[in-house]
Amino acid sequence: MCIRDRDASPQIEGGITMSSEQVAVVRRAYEGFAKGDIPSVLGLIAPQDEWVETDLEAIPTHGTHRGLETGARSVFAPVPQYFSAFAIVPEQFLEVGDHVVVTGRVRATGKETGRSMNAPFAHVFTVRDGKITKLLNFHDTRRWLHVLGGQP
Repeated sequence: MCIRDRDASPQIEGGITMSSEQVAVVRRAYEGFAKGDIPSVLGLIAPQDEWVETDLEAIPTHGTHRGLETGARSVFAPVPQYFSAFAIVPEQFLEVGDHVVVTGRVRATGKETGRSMNAPFAHVFTVRDGKITKLLNFHDTRRWLHVLGGQP
């Protein structure tokens, strides 16, 4: 099942309208983040969530973050510190049971370097009882390093 974010209403490829609580929760998280409404995003995340970012220490959000407060401090808070512009643009939503896979683009400009990127991402969410309980984040670390001033 593939839902395109650009559509006015959720649709499976082929035009069949689809209603999914898991996809709706994840969509609301992206919408809140795009508006800068972090409290609404945090309201969609379970208190004992797990947020898994790259292990590459040169990326400010690196590591596995457990718990809502830790995730907010370690993942959301660094964004304005390191980027003068930052947008996550979801393009496809794929639902598999209680998982939602989202692919899209990260568009950002490094605050220190002035370099920009338009890089692909894949996020794998686990949604249970209307809350995000886990996120696995996959992105092009080479592009992130370039924008942040690391190697290459």
